[in-house]
Amino acid sequence: MNEKYLYLAINFFSILFPFLFSFYPKSNFSKKWRYLWLAILVPGLFFIVWDEWFTRLGVWGFNPQYLTGTYLFSLPLEEVLFFVCIPYACVFTYEAVNYLIRWRLNQKYTNLITDLLSSGLLLTAAIHYDRWYTAVTFMLLAIFLLLHRWVWKTDVAGKFYVAYLFILIPFFIVNGILTGTGIDDPVVWYNDAENLGIRMGTIPFEDTFYGMLLLMMNVTLFEFLQKRKAGDLHREGARVLRR
Repeated sequence: MNEKYLYLAINFFSILFPFLFSFYPKSNFSKKWRYLWLAILVPGLFFIVWDEWFTRLGVWGFNPQYLTGTYLFSLPLEEVLFFVCIPYACVFTYEAVNYLIRWRLNQKYTNLITDLLSSGLLLTAAIHYDRWYTAVTFMLLAIFLLLHRWVWKTDVAGKFYVAYLFILIPFFIVNGILTGTGIDDPVVWYNDAENLGIRMGTIPFEDTFYGMLLLMMNVTLFEFLQKRKAGDLHREGARVLRR
């Protein structure tokens, strides 16, 4: 394979098998596509703007050696597709895990994880306020977790935490390649002056939380749209019965 198609190929193979298994009869994920596309689009637009901003700041960048050469502003086409392909694959995994594993974190332990995680993120962001990737990522994720904990009070966080343990497996594979594992140079490079400088193999420590924020936003909106539809159907049914 021509190396300029590497990032494109990573996107393609990330979504290929989740897409093919989306039609599994006993749990047909394709029937939920109507809720999925908006759940991908809205966070995707937010992250693309963020991505563009950080690319211009030099927080990270992209190796043209592995790109086809098509850009949207400062972002390669492959990076834009990343925010479609990876969320699709991960929301599919979230659904599959919750279909196959009936065990759930109870609310007490969900709240404890949220409290500990958000506190650690806020403290780290405050200490390293001068490192853009660390501070912005940790602060935004902490705020999003606290919204789940104190404002929305849904059961999404508990289900997500369990599923994210499984999502981390393909995450480390994909992100590992993108950050240089097994190839001569990274597809995506990082300015270590803007992060903690801690690497898990070749992957910056912050990527785990950046990915968590993206995917939790996808899942939260996906679940909200389904519940809103269910509520609409319930109200419509109640109106029919009253007639």
